[in-house]
Amino acid sequence: AKMVGVFGKSVTIMYNHVLRNILAPSKEVATNTFRYTSFYNKLSAEDIWRGVTSVSNAGKKRGRGKGSGKRVAKDLNRGQTIGVGSRNFVWPGLNAPIVRGKTLIQQERLSEVNNMDRNINKIRDLMGTYRIAKVNSIDRGWSGAKMPGRSIGPPDAINEEMFENFDTRVLENKIVFIMKGNMGRKRRYSVLSITGNKKGLAGFAVAKAPEVRTALRKSKNRAAQKVIKIELCDNHTVFHDFSCAFGKTRIFVQRKPEGYGLICHRAIETICKVIGIRNLHAKIEGSTNLQHIVKALFLGLLQQKTHEEISRKTNLHVIEFRNETGLHPHIISKPESCKASKDPLSKEVSDYTQYVLDDQISLKKRKFAPFYIDSKGYNLFLKRKEQVRNQQKVRVNMNAFDNDLQSV
Repeated sequence: AKMVGVFGKSVTIMYNHVLRNILAPSKEVATNTFRYTSFYNKLSAEDIWRGVTSVSNAGKKRGRGKGSGKRVAKDLNRGQTIGVGSRNFVWPGLNAPIVRGKTLIQQERLSEVNNMDRNINKIRDLMGTYRIAKVNSIDRGWSGAKMPGRSIGPPDAINEEMFENFDTRVLENKIVFIMKGNMGRKRRYSVLSITGNKKGLAGFAVAKAPEVRTALRKSKNRAAQKVIKIELCDNHTVFHDFSCAFGKTRIFVQRKPEGYGLICHRAIETICKVIGIRNLHAKIEGSTNLQHIVKALFLGLLQQKTHEEISRKTNLHVIEFRNETGLHPHIISKPESCKASKDPLSKEVSDYTQYVLDDQISLKKRKFAPFYIDSKGYNLFLKRKEQVRNQQKVRVNMNAFDNDLQSV
C-alpha cells in the first residue's frame, strides 16, 4: 500500500483487485493467499546445502554418508554481480550511483549482454564437484585417503625450541564416545601420533578432541613434550635382538645388517623411520592393538644394552665376527679393567645373543618341506641342476681372488 496525502487527510490506495472489490461489492472476487516466508529465505546457502547432503546420526552409525564431505557445493554467485543480468538495466542505488554530480540518475535500459548465461554456465561447469587431494604417493599413508601413516609436519615451537628436522606421523585416528550426564553420548576423535628427528629422538602421545584437526594438533604438540633419547647402533639398527611386551602384545626384534630394510608391522615400520632405524626384523605375537605395539616397542628400545654397558658389567671385550670380513675378530668395546686369563669363566655367558636375551631362546618354527619334494619330476629337476648348482658361487670366488673368470 502507498500513502498519499489529500487535503491534509491520508487516503490508502490499494491494489487493483482491492479497488475492483470496492467498486463492485456485489461481485464475488476469488482471492489467493500467498506465504512468502520459508526456510529458503531464512537459511543461508551453506545451511541448506548441509541439510541436503548431510546424514543423520543414526545413518552415520550404519556407515552412510562416508563420502559426503568430499562433495563441494558450487558457488552459484561466482561470475554474477547484483543488478547485472542479460537484460542490461541501470538501477540507481544498486548497480549505479543515485546522483552523479548534480544530475539525478534515472532508471534506463541499455543494450542486452550477449552470451551472459552461457558464460555463467561455463564457469559453473569448470568448478570441481569433488575435492582433489594433492598428496604425494609416498605420503598417502597406509590405506587410501585415511590419516594413519600420514605426515602432519613438525610440532609447534615451544619458546625458543623450533623442532627443526622433526616429522610427525599419525598411527591411529578413531572415533570414541563418552557418556555425559547432561549431553548424553558425546563423540570425540582420538589420535595417536609419534614425532622424531630420525636421529634417535622420538616421542608419542594420545590426544582427544571434538574435531579432527584439534585432536591432530594436540597429539602432535603433546608428543613433542615427551621426546626421549633412543640409542642406535651405527645409526641404522638396534644393538641386539630383544623381546618386549605390553598387555597381550609381544614383539620379537632382530638386529639386521645394512641394506636389509624394515621387515615388520606397518606401525613398527613407521615408528622406526621416525626414530632413524633403517634395518630391522620384527615379529608380533598376540594382540595387534596399536597403542600396545607402540608402548611395547619403546620399552624394548629403552631397555637395550649398549656395547659399553656390557663391557663395563662383565669386564670382558665385545668382539664381532662377520662373514664379509672372513670371520676376523673385530673389537667393538673394551672394559676399563679386563678379567685375567686365570680367572674362571665357567659361569660366564660368552655368547652375545644368549647374554642379551637373559638365557632365553626364541622359538623358531621348523619349515615344512614342500609337497613335491618326493615327486619324480622334482628329482629329475635336481639332477639337471646338479652340474651348474654352484656356478654362481664359483664366479664370485673367481672375481674375488683371481680377478678373472677362468680356471687355473
